[in-house]
Amino acid sequence: MSSEKRIPTGIAGLDRVIEGGVRDNTTLLVVGSSGTGKSTFAMQYLNYGLEHGENALYISMEEPPEQIMREAKMLGFNLDEYYEKELFFFHSKGKDFVKLVDEQLPALVAANQNYAVKTRVVIDPLTPLTWAIQDKQEQREVITKLFYTLKQLGPVLITTEEHASPGETVGEDVLIPIYMSDGAVHLSYRPIGGAFNRALEIIKMRATRHGEEVYPYIFVRGVGVVVRTTPLMSAEDVRKYDDVFDKAIRTAADLRVNEKILERLVYVKENWLYPFSPKETLQIFFESQGLNDTLTKEDLAKRKGEEESSPEVPLDIGELSGGTLQVEDVELMPEDVLPSDDEGLIEIDSLSELEELIQ
Repeated sequence: MSSEKRIPTGIAGLDRVIEGGVRDNTTLLVVGSSGTGKSTFAMQYLNYGLEHGENALYISMEEPPEQIMREAKMLGFNLDEYYEKELFFFHSKGKDFVKLVDEQLPALVAANQNYAVKTRVVIDPLTPLTWAIQDKQEQREVITKLFYTLKQLGPVLITTEEHASPGETVGEDVLIPIYMSDGAVHLSYRPIGGAFNRALEIIKMRATRHGEEVYPYIFVRGVGVVVRTTPLMSAEDVRKYDDVFDKAIRTAADLRVNEKILERLVYVKENWLYPFSPKETLQIFFESQGLNDTLTKEDLAKRKGEEESSPEVPLDIGELSGGTLQVEDVELMPEDVLPSDDEGLIEIDSLSELEELIQ
């Protein structure tokens, strides 16, 4: 688990599957079609910060502040008591929002640097901005500047409406905001009856180990959104697979792998909180490092054999120069004492000379 401090979103159940909350100075995008409860997410997120001593900035591109606070009160969130004290609104539309991004927000960030109180920011919704700017490059530049500016105040939550075509997982009109955000959750609404017809799915969450299921959620007056999640792993099962990791780490150590690989294995062990065995993941990782099962066994046997057969003191080849090597009682001269070619061969002129030489 990351040691970085997390900021709770206040969305009941969501923080359980994003390591306790969002990181500071990041953007969380809430994507969904009409009726999924994006504004409720925004109000609940903002209200939690206000109740815990933070300031809040609500940037609305559709509804005026009075209507937002009235709807919040219907959900059980009394924003009126914070209005113009800890809670501030910016209400802008379409192309006017570009001026807000270029001038007003940077001035607000500069003024806020003198205050130690964290400011929680909401943009609800971003959709009119994306519709007002048709050019994709210009849209990307404005959104990049907007996100960069607001993240200097604190954690930011942005809602945006999608209009997905049949068969699309996520609407094409929200791809740029999703790409530019640090985290994104997708809300879906299926009017098909049953106990739950709304569901949340985490699309991305940078530097965060997050849940990968589809989580149903409901609206409860006085609480807001309640996401039905369960912890990835119970506290008593956190160390359930230590023996699997320890075996993998020992095997890697026996293979004399790079020290960085061992460090990575230890890190994975410390952060493994999934409810299933890591064995398959470790096997795939070993294979990616060229350490499949067959190679592992052969390498281990080879390495152990080399260690057992190697003398404690290495043999100095230099000690053999000028001497002889004994092989099965046959004396051989080393190459450096054999006669060289420039000494020539013994010349024999006649058979009688050869006989004399032999005698």
